[in-house]
Amino acid sequence: MSFCEAPALRTNFYIDGFNLYFRALKDTPFRWLDVRKLAEELLPADSIGKVCYFTARLEIRPSNPGQAQRQQTYLRALSTLPGVEIHYGVFRSGVTRRALAQPVAGLPTHVLVRHSEEKGSDVNLATQLLVDGFNGEYEQAVVVSNDADFAGAMRYVRDGLGRRVTLVNPDAKTSSPRDLAAAATYVKRLWRSHLRRSGFPDTLRDEVGVITKPHGW
Repeated sequence: MSFCEAPALRTNFYIDGFNLYFRALKDTPFRWLDVRKLAEELLPADSIGKVCYFTARLEIRPSNPGQAQRQQTYLRALSTLPGVEIHYGVFRSGVTRRALAQPVAGLPTHVLVRHSEEKGSDVNLATQLLVDGFNGEYEQAVVVSNDADFAGAMRYVRDGLGRRVTLVNPDAKTSSPRDLAAAATYVKRLWRSHLRRSGFPDTLRDEVGVITKPHGW
């Protein structure tokens, strides 16, 4: 190492899986994403420890029956990566009564709507970020999300624990929420070039057999 080079930081990544998907991956050719390779692309000079990926298993829906299977295939691929941990929340489904935006006179003003809501991923990410910080697992934590709910945990890691916190905004078109960006030491943008260089091969293997990139991905 030369005198002008900064030392590599022990770095953990904390990825909000659904936020990453909807902000950066949906309807792109980059969904077959190797998150460890992505971490190395984003911070090539640092020492990447573990990569924590937070998600929930999708329910099978009649309107899109292949969606859950594609996700399961992707999670199998992630499970082959060294140093990658998958943390699961849950989906909760139910029926709720909602008002119509434009009710018609003489007809019902409310309808029953089936809805699904993901629970737990945000809490799991914030908790893991704090626990790992308390345990001294990293010198730098990287949070990949644009969700302002993480601002409090990030601020404590930075100010209370004295660790560097880098926020990676997965949305190339919009800025991070002000409170979220203010809680970070540094803010980086996730570009398509990072994603382009971070894909899995079309096929790989685990202990079960061959894993193949889903059709259309």
